[in-house]
Amino acid sequence: MSELNEKLGRIAEVQAKLARRIVERPIPIGEIQTVGAVDVSYGDTARAAFVLCSYPDCEVLKARVIETEVPFPYVSTFFFLRETRPILLAAKGEGFDVLLVEGHGKAHPRGYGLASHIGLLLGKSTIGVAKKSLKGVAGDKFRRVGKAYVSVGHLIDLESAVRIVEPLLENGYPAPLRLADRLSKRGSL
Repeated sequence: MSELNEKLGRIAEVQAKLARRIVERPIPIGEIQTVGAVDVSYGDTARAAFVLCSYPDCEVLKARVIETEVPFPYVSTFFFLRETRPILLAAKGEGFDVLLVEGHGKAHPRGYGLASHIGLLLGKSTIGVAKKSLKGVAGDKFRRVGKAYVSVGHLIDLESAVRIVEPLLENGYPAPLRLADRLSKRGSL
């Protein structure tokens, strides 16, 4: 176990360095035409789903699901190690204006969660959307929108992220992520 803790300590240092590369900037909401969403569920394999919706009416334009091996065990605050590969495979080659990621962005103890990692790797605007907040995160790093905790992933600011998520709410949670969740669990919308 000490070897794993040592590795996680080094990874935490890298996360803190990568957090400094996250860019926060407003984006023109009126120019957004599509929103993508990604989620991963687990069984014997990781099943990652990508859903592309029109914005803001959320008409499904495309849906894709892939299965792959589970790359890493679940470790709190190191979620990105488990979900990055499946998400990248599901979103590979897809076009979208903004990507909603089921997980935190800057609302992370080290300021660098899954949504930030995906955004940095793809070079695209990402928004972290989670069902609960993480301990040790300042309240100015996220905003509660309906039942969701919204945070900056990359190439967006918090105000823009909130404004994008608000019209997508369905029963308190963004509809594209609900669809991605359903697709990842059932294999169909």
